[in-house]
Amino acid sequence: MEFELFIIGDEILSGRRQDRHFAAILALLEERGHHLAGVYYLPDQPDRLEAAFRQQQARGLPLISCGGIGATPDDHTRLALARALDLPLVRHTEAGGLIEQRFGEAAYPHRIHMADFPAGAGLIPNPVNQVAGCRCGHTHLLPGFPEMAWPMCAWLLDQYYPAVAAEIRHSLIAIDAREGELIDLMQELVQHWPAVRFSSLPSYGNERHPAPHIDFSVSGQEPEVDEAYDFLRQALSLRGINLI
Repeated sequence: MEFELFIIGDEILSGRRQDRHFAAILALLEERGHHLAGVYYLPDQPDRLEAAFRQQQARGLPLISCGGIGATPDDHTRLALARALDLPLVRHTEAGGLIEQRFGEAAYPHRIHMADFPAGAGLIPNPVNQVAGCRCGHTHLLPGFPEMAWPMCAWLLDQYYPAVAAEIRHSLIAIDAREGELIDLMQELVQHWPAVRFSSLPSYGNERHPAPHIDFSVSGQEPEVDEAYDFLRQALSLRGINLI
């Protein structure tokens, strides 16, 4: 299954904090055989968030959103999603109860607003401080704190999106190869095995190989991925290209 990822917060876009969600959530998805179809970095701006949620709903893919569901004035994600779904923002009884249990009288007047979700939302449990995230259909709101968001993401994936067989990936290095001279070969591969994901990454030299090369990879399920890889190796070898 393919997912999209929203990473929300001015602190990310300004560089005051480095994003850690992309790599972690990509790994959680890949461990379960799922794919990341797109990642979007968004500011703490209500109108921009609402527009992004509306566009994402039109695309129809499951969404994991990290950030902006706290109780401070710069947290707009919950309300932006409600508006995008044309739903009211309402107090979720169970989420409110969890906040009251966690904070007691200090839940009021501000923290309790973290229990306000689009009407009809379900909860995503938070094992760290019990302040839940929410899910509205296939849209899932998680906090920005990595130590909370990542176990919550793992829970929702295991609960609602059963794991499938992980993709097999084969890669090779074509030394001193030139992309422009190999496009016909690449086109033949993708046309013959459309279910296989193909990647061509040229480099002037990196940690994988110090001289100019192309890093080719194919990924997918057997037997197609093995067939595509064998074709690629043989076709490159026939053109006299050294492979590692």
